Amino acid sequence: MCLHAGCHIAVSPHTKHFAVDWLGVEVTRATLGIIGMGSIGYKVAQRARAFNMRILYHNRNRRRKEEEEAVGAHYCAKMEDLLQQSDFIMLVVNLTPETHKLIGKKELGLMKPTATLINISRGAVIDQDALVEALQNKVIRAAALDVTYPEPLPRDHPLLSLNNVIITPHIGTATVQAIRMMAEEAIANMLAVLNDQPIPSEVLPK
Repeated sequence: MCLHAGCHIAVSPHTKHFAVDWLGVEVTRATLGIIGMGSIGYKVAQRARAFNMRILYHNRNRRRKEEEEAVGAHYCAKMEDLLQQSDFIMLVVNLTPETHKLIGKKELGLMKPTATLINISRGAVIDQDALVEALQNKVIRAAALDVTYPEPLPRDHPLLSLNNVIITPHIGTATVQAIRMMAEEAIANMLAVLNDQPIPSEVLPK
């Protein structure tokens, strides 16, 4: 939140000086809890290790021991344990009936009052009404949301008026390189189908 608010202060026509007590929170040596340790969650863990973060994760299936050791991740069989211990909690799950409103009032209440909730999955994974209440009452410190429901939020939605939340317009993959790679992958899949070859990125129903 320090970066977001600091930008406004830096560019405001009313700014005459910068406060010396404008402080953020270190990620180095903080505990990151990743809910959903699929391919994206695992890449987050790889990057977090560079900041010397303690990494906890909760997933339907536990990762292999060598994969855990490679990023220094510790498995939490109960999501509640992860919520209680983490300074930063990142949601990286698919939206399914099981994960719809996965994070609600109860889960938010288990988090540290200094915790930051980060959602890069789908908006409906969080009960947004409960999140608004938690942010207003300082149940948690802050939230960073790349996704909401709906997208975009109505202009009078209370999340938009809170100073302890950052919202971005679902831009987690919005880079020139990422879009190009997705297009190339889609073309490779179409060519494989046309040439009666195995589909490189085939998604099989469970």
